[in-house]
Amino acid sequence: MSKILIRGAKILGGDVADVLIDGGTVAGIGTGIEAADATVVEAAGQILLPGLVDLHTHLREPGREDSETVLTGTRAAAAGGFTAVHAMANTFPVADTAGVVEQVWRLGKESGYCDVQPIGAVTVGLEGKQLAELGAMHDSAAGVKVFSDDGKCVDDAVIMRRALEYVKAFDGVVAQHAQEPRLTEGAQMNEGTVSSELGLVGWPAVAEESIIARDVLLAAHVDSRVHICHLSTAGSVEIVRWAKSKGWNVTAEVTPHHLLLTDELVRSYDPVYKVNPPLRTEADVMALREALADGTIDCVATDHAPHPHEDKDCEWAAAAMGMVGLETALSVVQQTMVETGLLDWAGVADRMSFRPAAIGRLDGHGRPVSVGEPANLVLVDPAYRGAVDPAGFASRSRNTPYEGRELPGRVTHTFLRGRATVVDGKLT
Repeated sequence: MSKILIRGAKILGGDVADVLIDGGTVAGIGTGIEAADATVVEAAGQILLPGLVDLHTHLREPGREDSETVLTGTRAAAAGGFTAVHAMANTFPVADTAGVVEQVWRLGKESGYCDVQPIGAVTVGLEGKQLAELGAMHDSAAGVKVFSDDGKCVDDAVIMRRALEYVKAFDGVVAQHAQEPRLTEGAQMNEGTVSSELGLVGWPAVAEESIIARDVLLAAHVDSRVHICHLSTAGSVEIVRWAKSKGWNVTAEVTPHHLLLTDELVRSYDPVYKVNPPLRTEADVMALREALADGTIDCVATDHAPHPHEDKDCEWAAAAMGMVGLETALSVVQQTMVETGLLDWAGVADRMSFRPAAIGRLDGHGRPVSVGEPANLVLVDPAYRGAVDPAGFASRSRNTPYEGRELPGRVTHTFLRGRATVVDGKLT
């Protein structure tokens, strides 16, 4: 493996230094480092971060390869600065057995663009009735530690309690898609002023908040770990903040789109803005930003949800829910959190690398930029400004809500254990 010398980067946005990569690890950090046989990357003005980690990615394979594959999804991840992603279980067949999670894990190994850690389903077939093979998935080659029925809520309190109790045996975590099903039957968008004016069935905030309240209490009762997926309301923030104040083992994530976009965009009736949970109000967006800044929300997760053109290019009611997000996540976080002064770049590293890796118990990722650590790194040019063009995406799908929108920042280089997967903004 060739040596790489990154010259003059701002490490986590702070000190300017040279970084030498050799043999897949960080071999040296300092000023004036010389390595005659190294490939030199001139990084003046750029930010060097640990490789990003996504706790919530839909890679669609097996079963929906028309939307995404493990290969195309991991290429999109690398382009966005990610060196590891957690692949959600709502595939066809569902990732509810050791065999399926091992298949996804091996496909990730073959892709080579980033590490893929499968998430196992909580219940068989995501049907919410019977616990899946949690122990077998953990003991498999994939070593699953995160379990989720994402796309559906584990709405049965007894099943949720049993799952929380089961994963304690191996320090696992249950990641909950908080959506009370009876309160969201036929729901199309956030319940509020805009839904009333448009005549669309509303999706009330309480449908999310009631499940979160129940689950943090259950996690405390059995002394287990629960993680809240794509938290989206100000009320949810307050519940998680309260649970953490009690010392309970509760973590939460927010998506980039919930940090930037509001339900006012639904007035266009453009299905690109249809997502689960729905886009909320400006007040919710501001509360989510503050909660991410103060640590109530632990991390940013993309909820990258690719769909083929025909599933989005239709009337609103018939359209699939979801947005692609891997290739724009860091830019949205720069705009909403860094340029607003809510986070510095060290804070971005914490929320997009250190914490998600810790929640997922993912070895080798979310590590400091220090000598001897794995060279999972990303270089970002924060001065870049450009309009989003989905035609250039590595993802197989194009359902981005940011098409034509100017966003800041650009990933110039991504390194996976010292091997460049992105060079000068282009996939290798």
